[in-house]
Amino acid sequence: MLSKIKKRYFIPAILGVFLFVGVSFKDDFFEISKQIEIFTTLYKTVNQNYVDETNPAELMDKAIKSMLADLDPYTNFFNEQDVIKFKINNTGEYTGIGAMITRKEDKLIVKEPYKGFPADKAGLKAGDEITQIGDVLLADFKDDASQLVKGAKGTKIDIKYLRQGKPMSTQLILDEVAVKAVPFYGMVDDKTGYIVLSQFNAKASSETKEALEKLKDDGAKQIILDLRGNPGGLLNEAVNICNLFVPKGETIVTTKSKNSKYNNTNKTNRDPVDTEIPLVVIVDGKSASASEIVSGALQDLDRAVIVGSRSFGKGLVQRPFDMTYGTQVKVTISKYYTPSGRCIQALNYAHKDKNGKAIRVEEKNYNAFKTKKGRTVYDGGGILPDVVLENTKTSAIAESLQKNDGIFNYVTNYYYKNPTLGDKIPTITDADIADFKAFLKREKIAFDTETEIALKNTLEKAKKENVDTAIASEYQQLLTALEKSEETLIDKNQKEIKNLILDEIIKRYQYKEGLYQYYIKNNFEIKKSVEVLNDKSQYNSILKI
Repeated sequence: MLSKIKKRYFIPAILGVFLFVGVSFKDDFFEISKQIEIFTTLYKTVNQNYVDETNPAELMDKAIKSMLADLDPYTNFFNEQDVIKFKINNTGEYTGIGAMITRKEDKLIVKEPYKGFPADKAGLKAGDEITQIGDVLLADFKDDASQLVKGAKGTKIDIKYLRQGKPMSTQLILDEVAVKAVPFYGMVDDKTGYIVLSQFNAKASSETKEALEKLKDDGAKQIILDLRGNPGGLLNEAVNICNLFVPKGETIVTTKSKNSKYNNTNKTNRDPVDTEIPLVVIVDGKSASASEIVSGALQDLDRAVIVGSRSFGKGLVQRPFDMTYGTQVKVTISKYYTPSGRCIQALNYAHKDKNGKAIRVEEKNYNAFKTKKGRTVYDGGGILPDVVLENTKTSAIAESLQKNDGIFNYVTNYYYKNPTLGDKIPTITDADIADFKAFLKREKIAFDTETEIALKNTLEKAKKENVDTAIASEYQQLLTALEKSEETLIDKNQKEIKNLILDEIIKRYQYKEGLYQYYIKNNFEIKKSVEVLNDKSQYNSILKI
């Protein structure tokens, strides 16, 4: 009798579920179709009737990108040119000039030429301002100017640029440029190997494995893996890198989505290189995504001690989808969870404040989880290191000085004042800091802190409302007080700023390789990592070995 009753109610219940899903799907489909029709009509009407000529492709590009920007910063549309750049970031190979460059107003600024590549061979230096590429004046070219220095291997491109205000010219010869995932590895001392992993492209795990095996051959009995500043990349490469240190069959990361086909458990599937070698992983506030999968998984599995400052907190997974005419859309499809079950996403993009900014998960709302051996770890705010180094956090003033090129421009000036420094490592003195502050004031370099931006926005509104003359003196007083406050902050964070200036100076004379060579002997985080590795009782105590 009970089974009949179950059947009687079970069948209508099933039908109800299908009916609900069907109606829901139809409602969604109708709403999507309706909105597409509205947008298509609007798009055609504007392009056909607007008073001036429009650029349909540019209008659509902006419309799509603005729409996606409201979701999260990682769901992005890529036009044909964007797709090429996206491919470069994930494969690590492209034909180009071999330099980091950035657009600023009507110039391309060389931020960092890579040793031995076309830009370096052509004599370009950090701080050079490219004004013309071939026959194209950058002041008249508003599109992505980096595309002007792409082409087939062997292509010759004439370049005009400014160096310290002086007009100069050179010729670039394009060549294959391999972007290394592991730009440096070496021995810190007779038993400690050091590996820098700067990105998770398709070569990340193979280059890390090669470095690990070479260091072991050189006598390394313990390893430091440096993930500072690594923004992430390919998820499968994160799994493969963990696999170098943990056995086959271990769960590294689980992805969960509203769409069940994106739910996945990623396990190691290869034989490891070494499951016993003592391991420290260094992270900082710019270690994100795949960097957090690696550090979080190795922490959850009690396989490595994590050293540094709290990581960025990106627990979202993206996937690119090919579309028509060579375009792509990269969509956030799921969240990832470390072996203990935690999602370390720090910002909630579904809930935003009155200014439209995603709300950060508060520490009081973090949830506790257990590692393989029962240690307590937390979700919600990035990976918290086992050994937290508070003094390695980037201060707001230092972040501002990096963002506004204050340090970069000062070191450019320093470089040309000291042409014979070579391989010498200078000492940044208090006098240098005074000179730095004078440089910032002389060059009128804005700090662009949140307070300064808010103050400037207030003046702009006052001008629109014609009340700026009434508050001019008060505004100037506030601005002067703010500038003094910012100078005070430079003094307060002098040690950190000295280190950032020194890092940039070393790169100018000795390239990135020289900076890593300096780091393995002098960097605080690396010294602390060696200390943890050498103190077996501390290392074992942290990991409950």
